[in-house]
Amino acid sequence: MRNISAFVSLIVFTFFCLACGGGETKSSSGSTPEPSPSEVFAKGADISWITELEVKGHKFYNASGEQRECTALMKELGLNAVRLRVWVNPQKHDNWCNKADMLIKAQRAKELGMDVMIDFHYSDWWADPGQQHKPAAWKNMNLTDLKKAVGEHTRDVLSALKLKGITPKWVQVGNEIRPGMLWDEDAALSGASYNIRECDVKDSGSTSTAIKYYKNTSNLAAFINVGYDAVKEVFEDAIVIVHLDNGYDNELYTWFFDELKKNGGKWDMIGMSLYPYWTRMEHPEYTAAKTITDCIANIKSVSKRYDCDVMVVETGMECADDQGNLASDSVLKEGKEQLSRIIEECRNNTDGRCKGVFYWEPECKPGQYRLGAFTDDGKPTIIMDAFKE
Repeated sequence: MRNISAFVSLIVFTFFCLACGGGETKSSSGSTPEPSPSEVFAKGADISWITELEVKGHKFYNASGEQRECTALMKELGLNAVRLRVWVNPQKHDNWCNKADMLIKAQRAKELGMDVMIDFHYSDWWADPGQQHKPAAWKNMNLTDLKKAVGEHTRDVLSALKLKGITPKWVQVGNEIRPGMLWDEDAALSGASYNIRECDVKDSGSTSTAIKYYKNTSNLAAFINVGYDAVKEVFEDAIVIVHLDNGYDNELYTWFFDELKKNGGKWDMIGMSLYPYWTRMEHPEYTAAKTITDCIANIKSVSKRYDCDVMVVETGMECADDQGNLASDSVLKEGKEQLSRIIEECRNNTDGRCKGVFYWEPECKPGQYRLGAFTDDGKPTIIMDAFKE
């Protein structure tokens, strides 16, 4: 009788699991990740500078010296995706990375069959851990109108893509928002994730430790959710990413996403920045190897804790020296080895949870940004070979 009862119980349990979708569980953010061995691992780059570089006369070439359009060259180098930032109204910055400029670059990617990630900064210019400033047109809005502006801007940009038949696979709601976004000196309006001191605001020139922008995690979650819902209204299947810097720092990610979850925040995927070079500059005790090791451990940890996938949406290796000249062959080789390891471990050592790696602006000149991956005359360095392995 005991064996028969066990057999019957097994049948009942199996039927229940099948009826419930095989025991499938949704993540804390509402997504249902189903890692698939056949899923294409994203190998991408943020190449948002390309139109500006072209206007300035910069050209790009493959290793054989044949001229190429930059997006096409990225595909030739083994990439299958691009990431494009969007600013609200960068009129003071020659309108680069506004909606119209982004559409030009997205169209090129579409025609090449490459996947597209859209990165909303919700600012008129750069947004990162040192600056999360509101667009000028949004500064005097009340909270209701501010949330409405976030939604309208998100829908407007994505609807423009849809009209051109371009479907982004991923959409970032904010860029490196460790300190939150849409800062305000009024706590009732601010979206900061912690109190921001005057001395911590980029380019402020201040040494004051007085609070400049006030913490309001409830607002931050609301801003993220408005953006999330707007994305889903236009592209139901787009994967919405919440992106932080310092991918090696598990304590940071646990704190941030616990707070976001506590406030009802929504996301489908966690985006990380991973920069061994910048980490060593800020924390001399870290080696590049330790930074990568800790990031892989963090990917495993947060993907399990929040039951969601992860993406390294920004990385970059040292490509220039202190004078802005191309780095030595040994430094470039070391960078290639680091990138190879990041791609290999993200793909094969994260239990299927890391879905891709994006390089940040590899096409730039060494004197323009230290962590690019091209020569001054527009040719890929050895760093880019990591994408073909």
